Amino acid sequence: MTTLPPQTGFFGHPAGLRTLFFAEMWERFSYYGMRALLVLFMTAPKEVGGLGWEVLKAGAVYGVYTSLVYMLSLPGGWIADRIIGQRKAVFWGGVVIMLGHIALAVPIENFFFLGLGLVVVGTGLLKPNISTIVGQLYSKDDIRRDGGFSIFYMGINLGGFAAPLVTAYLAQSPGFKATLAGWGLSPENSWHFGFAAAAVGMALGLIWYVVDSKSMGDAGLHPAPVSGPEEHAQLRRLLWGNVALLVAILGIIGALGAAGVIEITAARVNTAFGGLLLVTVLVFFGWLFFAAKWTPEERRRLVVIAVLFLGAAVFWSVFEQAGSTLSLFADRSTRNEIFGKSFTSGSWQSINSLWIILLAPVFAWVWVKLGNRNPSSPAKFAFGLLFVSLSFAWMVPAAKLAGEGNRVGWWWLLVCYFLQTVGELSLSPVGLSAMTKLAPTRVVSLMMGVWFLAASVGNYIGGNVASLYESFSLPTLFGAVSLYALAFAIILALLVRPINRMLAKG
Repeated sequence: MTTLPPQTGFFGHPAGLRTLFFAEMWERFSYYGMRALLVLFMTAPKEVGGLGWEVLKAGAVYGVYTSLVYMLSLPGGWIADRIIGQRKAVFWGGVVIMLGHIALAVPIENFFFLGLGLVVVGTGLLKPNISTIVGQLYSKDDIRRDGGFSIFYMGINLGGFAAPLVTAYLAQSPGFKATLAGWGLSPENSWHFGFAAAAVGMALGLIWYVVDSKSMGDAGLHPAPVSGPEEHAQLRRLLWGNVALLVAILGIIGALGAAGVIEITAARVNTAFGGLLLVTVLVFFGWLFFAAKWTPEERRRLVVIAVLFLGAAVFWSVFEQAGSTLSLFADRSTRNEIFGKSFTSGSWQSINSLWIILLAPVFAWVWVKLGNRNPSSPAKFAFGLLFVSLSFAWMVPAAKLAGEGNRVGWWWLLVCYFLQTVGELSLSPVGLSAMTKLAPTRVVSLMMGVWFLAASVGNYIGGNVASLYESFSLPTLFGAVSLYALAFAIILALLVRPINRMLAKG
């Protein structure tokens, strides 16, 4: 049973929510600040400081990177559950993320891949476990639970709102490039100052997390109990053995590539990773349903988790194109000015977060107000998929106008992000809450990893869709994405009543 200090109040929620709110705010500042630049940096010509890659390659790298960020939440959750506890996992994950952004700030291409790798590993440790600690602040029948996750989600988006404004200004704005030239520095290195700002954000998050940690009591402090020192040592050997094996495999592949024995390309890495991701999903769910021993009630709950996993994967495959497909549309096909004042294309990455800041309190209030009349999680997921489908349907006319050689007005993307935000608030914080509520207690962090595995699958699919940006007409691409999301929204809506009946048996 989690022991918490006396309630001091954070918008009527446990005081520990304050600690996690601000820690996650700064972590997301670092992540979204970097993500806002990623595709633009990879596709920018070398003469302006970019990598000069084709969209096909950039989309593949972006998809694998963002997918890996969430895929590693599975081992990150296991490490926390079984070895070090969620609190330590969050701290050390933040340290590794900060080192990754520092590497990205170095204007050397090899450091770019090192930085992405470190951010992947660090986020895999931090992301599932900080959400798990939020869930531990509430009892399973606490009606404030969904509202608490919505508030936590608002903290994520405060960081997500501020970060692209800061990093895109440093990376893209003519004003800062002129400042660099005045300092005697190369303006082409402005991209790396944007990445450096992300490292500062992560450092601030770590400082807050340590200073205000007492408010969380012992939530997330200890791993699951083990039978004794021998089992603990065995788990550690298993962890470091797998780490050594992975490093050895990567080292061998790298050596073979350097020797010219095999050709390592973005397309081949993307294909290989897609196969690995598919096998991971099949093996994990196979183990989940057939290898482990569950009670009948737990097994019914795991079926619901599987359905929500599918809905979330589809949602994220559409939604996460904000950092790829929609980012390219903002850069190449949108008039980035309002009332005669221009702004950087990377700044668009703040708009989704701005909508969430405005709408999250409304959603949190609605879920609490509805009380026992709250729609079920599958119903909210279907609603979320419907709105993300509408967002791309809305962009089809904009894509037709852009296809005629025009740059369209800012209101197209503004409305698109509004529709996506309504869908996101119906699905994402609700999904986080549902995972902590449905998961068996002994594997709660691992089940949070399942939620992020869905995001991993979605990001991989979304990255590959972005690779087609220059291969298909934009109206066709956007229309196909919209219909794909709509089809799954209908399927999930049809499953709402059967799922509710199944859960009622518990």
